[in-house]
Amino acid sequence: MATNTTQDHLSQDDKDLQQEFHKLINMSASELKKWLSTDESKSMGQKKEGAEESIGHQSGEQIVGLLDQKKKGVSEDDLHQMKRVVSYIKRHLAQRPADVVGSNWEYSLKNWGHDPTRK
Repeated sequence: MATNTTQDHLSQDDKDLQQEFHKLINMSASELKKWLSTDESKSMGQKKEGAEESIGHQSGEQIVGLLDQKKKGVSEDDLHQMKRVVSYIKRHLAQRPADVVGSNWEYSLKNWGHDPTRK
């Protein structure tokens, strides 16, 4: 089990990662929880062999946890998840389709905590 680190003991790179994570996640924990309960959310994404839940949906659940934990400090696992989320969102934002609303692209990003229809 990873131990939590206080903000004071994080490297500048880790602090920058946290800042970018919170900038890209534009859904609140409650909004994301609500989204993750929809059929659209559950129907999206790739599933690991034998898994019932998609990778993106699992990630969304982890993001809710990260958003809910406030300033308790972060673990190495938390930082790893934040890095995965930032990388995923940035990659997918670069692939923006012509029609966003109702697209698999929109739904997939929302599973990762980013609503691309928000200004």
